[in-house]
Amino acid sequence: GNQIGAAFWQTISGEHGLDGSGVYNGTSDLQLEHMNVYSNEASGNKFVPRAVLVDLEPGTMDAVRAGPFGQLFRP
Repeated sequence: GNQIGAAFWQTISGEHGLDGSGVYNGTSDLQLEHMNVYSNEASGNKFVPRAVLVDLEPGTMDAVRAGPFGQLFRP
């Protein structure tokens, strides 16, 4: 479940011009137009997904955090 969720957020981030840490590096105003549907804006043009990832097995969350978009989520 969480690995599928991480893949979803990686895809959404790419479509909206976010890098692996949630910083906007896009080139189009269309990418920012509906950004608030999926994420909240933090400081410095950084966006945090509107998501809660929970798992009883700690290894799963460690794998998500160690992935290319692991810094996107607040621990």
